[in-house]
Amino acid sequence: MVVIFLNNFELLMPITKSAKKALRASKRKQVFNKRRKSAMKDIVKDIRSLVADKKKEDAGQKLAQAYKSIDKATKRGVIKKNTASRKKSRLAKSINRTTS
Repeated sequence: MVVIFLNNFELLMPITKSAKKALRASKRKQVFNKRRKSAMKDIVKDIRSLVADKKKEDAGQKLAQAYKSIDKATKRGVIKKNTASRKKSRLAKSINRTTS
């Protein structure tokens, strides 16, 4: 694989057939990984805004969705297991700290 830099932009140019296939596969996986990561971030952001507005019940209901998206991202290798458990722990702790 040849790497060319144009104006601080990296351009990958695979040479062999297997390298071309690997590049296609990695681009396809990148789309799915971005989708999973952004879904996870959106739900976490929603919970944090609910916690800031002191809506403990609503945040508690969204927590199950957040756990589901974090676990899916972990299962697919988007984030690591310890990162997932840390995120879940911090979310639960922030919800428990709020007073409704």
